[in-house]
Amino acid sequence: MSDQTDAVVDRYGRFARDEAPGRSALYEEWARGIAEDRRVAALIARIRDTRRQPPLVFAVSRLLGAPESGFASWAEWVRAHIEDLVVGCERRSIQTNEPLRCAALLPALSTVDGPIALLEVGASAGLCLYPDRYSYRYETPDGVVAVDPAGGESPVLLRASWRGNMPRLRLPEVVWRAGIDLNPLDPRDAATRRWLTALVWPGESGRAERIERALDIAAADPPLLRAGDAADGAIGELAALAPTGATLVVTTPGVLAHVPRARRGLVIDAARAAGTWITLDDPGLHDGWNAPIDPATWPAGRFALSRDGEVLAAVDPLGGFVEWRADAAASAS
Repeated sequence: MSDQTDAVVDRYGRFARDEAPGRSALYEEWARGIAEDRRVAALIARIRDTRRQPPLVFAVSRLLGAPESGFASWAEWVRAHIEDLVVGCERRSIQTNEPLRCAALLPALSTVDGPIALLEVGASAGLCLYPDRYSYRYETPDGVVAVDPAGGESPVLLRASWRGNMPRLRLPEVVWRAGIDLNPLDPRDAATRRWLTALVWPGESGRAERIERALDIAAADPPLLRAGDAADGAIGELAALAPTGATLVVTTPGVLAHVPRARRGLVIDAARAAGTWITLDDPGLHDGWNAPIDPATWPAGRFALSRDGEVLAAVDPLGGFVEWRADAAASAS
């Protein structure tokens, strides 16, 4: 257990130092407290290593009623409820369903001729399957570029900063939407709403409200969601249900990081075989790019947006920033 406790101290120390600052002061305090208190770290070490990521442990604890206050109060709750926390983390996984990622996906979707059949891997409740139902405001050095559905401004308004040339942006014509997830969530279910909002880090202003509004849209017209492993044939099976005459687009926005490295290539190959593949990933995550990405020139903390392996932009992992990098040929629609 000592080795596991050491692993918890190291992981939560890194989270407090490198990941939480600027996003959640509360999570930073909790993680630092765990790193400095080996007795609490030993309790967290009772959670299986693949289920004790800080955001997951903290979200499950809040869902179970942990006080959203200082570390001392939270640690006291953990000591009294560690068995419940272990079981809760075993049953859950990180399913960050951030509709703002559509602001990063839209430039790539704008290059695809429609109508589109949209299939997402790691869909959670499917909130990134509605890029045509959301409104966008891209803040550029020359002003704000607005993109809205034909019926007017959506209740889900996505704001992002834009740098670089801007291709012609247009909402896709989505005629079919489907998703694969190891544990798909029903957007109509109140438990889904509670879990997805619990995954929002305390201090992330406006994010929970955005997710709730997107859930309203998804609940009114639910996508086709299937439980399955994208590395074991689920993509092809679901793609076979897409309507003929539509361009099938398979998206993997941020999900490949949760796929074991040895199996990521299987997911990428299946997505490419099924149709047009659009992804948001850390440049070092896999070798699915058409050309190597030079880490010396790539902006720190940015994911790559690509279409069929061709890198189009450097983007914020959650979609709040787009730096267009594609040449004129890649950006033509």
